[in-house]
Amino acid sequence: MDGEAQINRQIETFKGQIKHIQEQVERETDIQIKTLYDEEIESLTKEVYALQESLKVMAGDYGAGTGDDEAEASEINEHMAILEVRPGTGGDEAALFAGDLFNMYLRYAEKSRWKAEIINLSEGNSGGVKMATVEFKGPRAYTLLKNESGVHRVQRVPATEAGGRIHTSTATVAVLPVVTKVEIEIRSDDLKWDFFRAGGKGGQNVNKVSTAVRLTHIPTGVIVECQEERFQGKNREKALSILKSRLYTEMQTQQVSSTSQIRASQVGTGERVEKIRTYNFPQDRVTDHRVKASWHNIPALLAGNIDDMLSQLLVL
Repeated sequence: MDGEAQINRQIETFKGQIKHIQEQVERETDIQIKTLYDEEIESLTKEVYALQESLKVMAGDYGAGTGDDEAEASEINEHMAILEVRPGTGGDEAALFAGDLFNMYLRYAEKSRWKAEIINLSEGNSGGVKMATVEFKGPRAYTLLKNESGVHRVQRVPATEAGGRIHTSTATVAVLPVVTKVEIEIRSDDLKWDFFRAGGKGGQNVNKVSTAVRLTHIPTGVIVECQEERFQGKNREKALSILKSRLYTEMQTQQVSSTSQIRASQVGTGERVEKIRTYNFPQDRVTDHRVKASWHNIPALLAGNIDDMLSQLLVL
């Protein structure tokens, strides 16, 4: 199958790298360089082991469902949530706003003493983020954040605007549950795996081998990226878990019974007319259009002081 073939090719690549390094070790006389080579061999060996374990998991496909793409009984963990933020319309300013929202949720999590694990973080060309995914673990994490899903609109003067004109941009937020006892049939030949080198911080190993993972569910077009774990096998497991959560959420949102019926994403297209909330900087006001309520002091809200806002949305 395509997924298994890609993993096997990656395993052979790592084994080839191990063999090449071992040959270099035999010729090397410098003790320090030999130590570095040994560390690299150990790292690549762990990668091979993790991928071999992934193949074992794939042996029975990715779900235990009995029907085509069937979703059976499930339980949502109310104390865990996966939150994704992406720029919508507005170019660089949208990426900056997406970064502001992402930091707002991180700060709220810190104030709430939740555990935050950043799964994927891709920075924009001029700052902000192109995509950010984080998993929160803490009391009522999903319950409090689930209504943040949708299009967030900002009205402000961008830092790059010389004329002082107010721009309108958007960012999309998706909050996914972590589901247990869910059986969604995901066939391995419906998955496309891409492996690449992670960028940014993460230590030497991150940049030396292809540890980052991009997973595409071909029937629905859902794409998941994961690059924060040091080993590819761990990133694969996390990506597959997030994929199941996204497919489950979209099936529930659209009230369909199979993944093949999914046609639109949870957050829409990111257009301004789909907004659930507006952050109006000139008036220092945030308005949620669903509950028709407003809050002032945007700097404090972006610093994570959103308890009151989240509490009022629990009625949705």
